[in-house]
Amino acid sequence: MKYTLWLKNLVLVLITLLITACSQSQITHNSQASPAWAPTLSPLPQEKIVKVGMKQVTSDAGILIGMAKGYYKDVGILIEPTQFNTGQEMINQLAAGQLDVGATVTSSGLFNAMSRDIPVKIVADKGINVPGQGYYRLVIRKDLANTIIDYKDLHGKKIGIVATASLDEIALARVLDKAGLTTKDIDLQIIRAFPDLLVALGNKSIDAAMIIEPFVTLGISKGLIDPWKDPFDYDPDAQTALLVFGTSMTKNPDVANRFMTAYIQSLRDYNDAFFKNKNKAEIVDILCNYSVIKDAALYEKMLPTGLNPNGYVRPKGISMDLDWYKSNNLLKSNITLSDAVDNQYVDFAIQTLGKYQ
Repeated sequence: MKYTLWLKNLVLVLITLLITACSQSQITHNSQASPAWAPTLSPLPQEKIVKVGMKQVTSDAGILIGMAKGYYKDVGILIEPTQFNTGQEMINQLAAGQLDVGATVTSSGLFNAMSRDIPVKIVADKGINVPGQGYYRLVIRKDLANTIIDYKDLHGKKIGIVATASLDEIALARVLDKAGLTTKDIDLQIIRAFPDLLVALGNKSIDAAMIIEPFVTLGISKGLIDPWKDPFDYDPDAQTALLVFGTSMTKNPDVANRFMTAYIQSLRDYNDAFFKNKNKAEIVDILCNYSVIKDAALYEKMLPTGLNPNGYVRPKGISMDLDWYKSNNLLKSNITLSDAVDNQYVDFAIQTLGKYQ
């Protein structure tokens, strides 16, 4: 009897200790303070891993800066960067819920995933050209700078892009359209990587190419290319790169809203640094450590990626992309702008942070 009573008392004590410990743990976990940069936003009750598909380039600054400065961690999110060989592979995983966020560009594959009623959405800006400083543009070989002067001079030329049925072909089509030309009027070359496009320009196997920073600056510094015309002249409304939420995010607004708030706070740090020269050394150091571009001096020379500090994409640019895919019979259904873009997460972030000043 004494042993039984002792055992019962021991069990009661252990249960009491467990309940107390769990209660204390819960109290500690839920008492996390709101971050100073978003004082009205409470963190998630439990830390959430968010898998982000990106190439860790400068236009990913909204993610990289937030990782370095702890903005995502402040709201209960741990970023897990993931690399993909192709954009389609990324889209497939977004659609399947195996990837949460994608840093990408428009493509027929992206819009066709939406046509299957899969809740994948374009949710924020991840790269636009700034007037006079286009980071994504058509460049021509340096030795042809006095020959290819106007848009009509592109007729019959060998022009390289990294992919068809995506942003790259659309961007080139808009350049050619300035002279009433199409890709049928040139010798289109598909070269699957931007560094290889620069090599092809250097060995004169192509005449021009659509390339992105830092390859624009590298090509100019090596005397291989001429930056040619300002992209704002031929594609002023372009939405060059996008942030996309996969099904796991669109079905979990608490996580999605907090991710977006941290993302936009990071975009603002980027804009402060590169367009207001505020804390630039700190942001360049972060990008050197977190991006694939490790040379700090290169950031002083590169044309800056435009990143909307209020987060919204350019609706006209995406509408124009949709029209191009439709006119080229690349879409399986009649996707509209409202089907493709969801601004609710940016709306939440702006309500939390206020508009950028």
